[in-house]
Amino acid sequence: MIDLRLLREDPDRVRASQRARGEDVALVDALLSADERRRSSGVRFDELRNEQKSLGKLIGKASGEEKAELLKRAGTLAADVKAADAQRDEAAEETQRLLLQLGNLVHPEVPVGGEEDFVTRETHGSIRDFAAEGFEPRDHLELGRLLGAIDVERGAKVSGSRFYFLTGVGALLELALVNAAMAQATAAGFTPMLTPALVRPQSMAGTGYLSQGSGQDVYHLAEDDLYLVGTSEVALAAYHMDEILDADRLPLRYAGFSPCFRREAGSHGKDTRGIFRVHQFDKVEMFSYVAPEDSQAEHQRLLEWEKQWLTSLELPFRVIDVATGDLGSSAARKFDCEAWIPTQGKYRELTSTSDCTEFQARRLQIRLRDGQGTRPLATLNGTLCAVPRTIVAILENHQQADGSVRVPEVLRPYLGGREVFEPVAK
Repeated sequence: MIDLRLLREDPDRVRASQRARGEDVALVDALLSADERRRSSGVRFDELRNEQKSLGKLIGKASGEEKAELLKRAGTLAADVKAADAQRDEAAEETQRLLLQLGNLVHPEVPVGGEEDFVTRETHGSIRDFAAEGFEPRDHLELGRLLGAIDVERGAKVSGSRFYFLTGVGALLELALVNAAMAQATAAGFTPMLTPALVRPQSMAGTGYLSQGSGQDVYHLAEDDLYLVGTSEVALAAYHMDEILDADRLPLRYAGFSPCFRREAGSHGKDTRGIFRVHQFDKVEMFSYVAPEDSQAEHQRLLEWEKQWLTSLELPFRVIDVATGDLGSSAARKFDCEAWIPTQGKYRELTSTSDCTEFQARRLQIRLRDGQGTRPLATLNGTLCAVPRTIVAILENHQQADGSVRVPEVLRPYLGGREVFEPVAK
């Protein structure tokens, strides 16, 4: 959540942020009104409580008619205090409810607009000219069948649409990717973490995944009141929930591996072929806790680690500055790395890194302690390897005319030195 003091001091900035996100600007004024009621009702309650305490002292010294009058006044005052207490609680609950609906303040350099209004920051690698090489590229699903690596038919039989099996070299490729990604993250100073896939509501809400429309994309186990995570970001953010961290411990960097579950609500008809958009997948996620003044520099570092990873996989990709309407409620700024997918003829998202500033930390009550006291810190996240999409990009970009696929050098140590995946089916 944002800082209420900032809202009071500069409401126009918050209105501008909401407008840029395409969200309801009237929410800002409703929140200002609720906050004013919260503060004024709090002052009223304190005044009545002080009067009640003073009256109690007078009653102890009074007698006769004077005492009777004071007791009568005390009865009326007690009712007033109870009513003021209820009004204060009601205003506080309304303020909190509205505050949780408000997205993070967008960074001033973020391009304004919707999904297609991003700005391309840089492009890396060369796109292969398959026509010049004399063959038509196969898509990842066809390659996966030839290699005995992907089985979506049995995935659908067992679990339904958008589920799949990775088999043979497909399973080995996932394990190689995860191990290589974890090796890079560990070398960069991240602490490897295996995180829970089920979290409590306060963890999911604290990271912003139940606000606005994002809650429709999560799986909820009603009987247990637990949520299946869509990313290990949730567990990594909540790891230090309700804690105060000494500033000299920062930055704290974690690399989490977990299964991820997404309903893919609103994706009807999109990426229905293959394993690009699925309900369950594995992912290695980077997560950082830093001082707020260091968050922008940390955001650039996370992006550099993502670029290092995609470069090591020898994939052509571009980096985009995501537009305001596509940020998600928690991010102040987000960069995506999109790899070229030959059979789609376009770049598609493989990794994403977000600077969430103090937004999640305020919701999760995570603070840092330095010489000046305690204050909220900043959290950031960055995908290192979302496995299925990375497999799609590797198979399609490194395929050869006979249906075999060249293995990027960075993965070969994790595959027994194997240099090529050979077809097992015709």
